[in-house]
Amino acid sequence: MNQAPRISVAIADRQTSVVVDRGRLRRAVRAALAGSPVGQARISLALVDDPTIARLNHRYLRHAGPTDVLSFLLDEGPGRLEAEVVVSGETARREAPRYGETPHDELLLYVVHGVLHLAGYDDRSAAGRARMSARQQAVLKQIRGST
Repeated sequence: MNQAPRISVAIADRQTSVVVDRGRLRRAVRAALAGSPVGQARISLALVDDPTIARLNHRYLRHAGPTDVLSFLLDEGPGRLEAEVVVSGETARREAPRYGETPHDELLLYVVHGVLHLAGYDDRSAAGRARMSARQQAVLKQIRGST
């Protein structure tokens, strides 16, 4: 008998640009991990402002300026992982109109994208981008349809 995945999601909201639906974000994390080999996960989701994510982006990736999402794998083993996903509410608010999205849906995209990286998806090649994009869209459709 298969055991349901045990996925805990802790959310720290340290930004004021986007009002968040914590339940929706938790569902997005779980949906992004569904179908992956991960059966147990502890995900910390940090919602921050641009200066905070810019500092992290520089410190860990040596990239200048803010970015949309950073994923940090803290620990992993067979079928389990512990990680942190950091997303910028300010970036979501700024970029949403460019893509015809609401800031909340743009932030949701960042969360899903970051978690998919943790689940093993990679967007550094054309094939990887296509695979990741297809999964990302499926998860977003599922989450948007459930609210």
